[in-house]
Amino acid sequence: MSRRFSHLSDVETFVTVIDKGSITAAAVALGTTASVLSRSLTRLETQLGTQLVRRTTRHLSLTEAGRHYYEQARSAFNVFDSAERAIQGKSGEIIGNIRLSAPTTYAHYRLPDWLSRFTRLYPGINIELNITNRNVDMVAEGFDLAIRLGQLPDSRLVSRKLEDATLCLLASVQYLQKKGEPQQVSDLTQHDCLPFIMPSSGRAATWSLRENNQDIEWTPKGPIRTSDDVLGVISLAVSGMGICQTYDFIARSLTERGLLKEILTSSRGRSRPFSLIYPPHKGMSSACQALIQFLTNAASHTEHATR
Repeated sequence: MSRRFSHLSDVETFVTVIDKGSITAAAVALGTTASVLSRSLTRLETQLGTQLVRRTTRHLSLTEAGRHYYEQARSAFNVFDSAERAIQGKSGEIIGNIRLSAPTTYAHYRLPDWLSRFTRLYPGINIELNITNRNVDMVAEGFDLAIRLGQLPDSRLVSRKLEDATLCLLASVQYLQKKGEPQQVSDLTQHDCLPFIMPSSGRAATWSLRENNQDIEWTPKGPIRTSDDVLGVISLAVSGMGICQTYDFIARSLTERGLLKEILTSSRGRSRPFSLIYPPHKGMSSACQALIQFLTNAASHTEHATR
């Protein structure tokens, strides 16, 4: 007896292509190639005897039959998802795969401890951590979650604030012995400061400072300008090349080991927000839900502990 639904993998391909918006994005999400998915769509259309998708080199759209089939197939897969979550909940173990994108600062200095604890709690969940300061296209590139600095640029995404990360100024003892220690913000003009060049504008990122209870933005200038990897300014500061601004959660281990010293403590107090973002999805996996809850709780407890 032949299997009635032997083409289910092709149906999943079709649903994923429509969910992701393109064959290329679906190929990334499914870990395969666009040509493989294109053949899968053709097989499904042959199986059903009708065209589901209009394809050009740059555009993809559903036919009327394709839209109806997508709605029914998506509904069916949602039923499968709900059944799996119910079973996983009964067995007490959550399983699944998560693609998470995070900036270098958070990926190197916040996430290792948190993800270590998370994977011990949920051994059935696999996480692919993408470390980049680029704002990835979550839908097109197939990411489930991302951690980003600043305000949410895309209103189509859901945002869960993790923390307001406090900033501080750092320099090595070697540098301070050579150049002296600044006592007020205006003294910084006489020092080698380490600017980071913003990829979006090509300009130096301003330092967020506070002086006489006033918030100020100050543009650092120095003989070395760092781009692409913001952690480069910290490496330069450790080498005695100048003063950098970074977050308390990065500075803590460096100052404890004597590699850097906090300066101008009277100017501290400013912060920048980090948020966890993800596309809205009624059928979000239990694995993603678990990680979202864990990260928001971990960030909240950490922020309260440092106050």
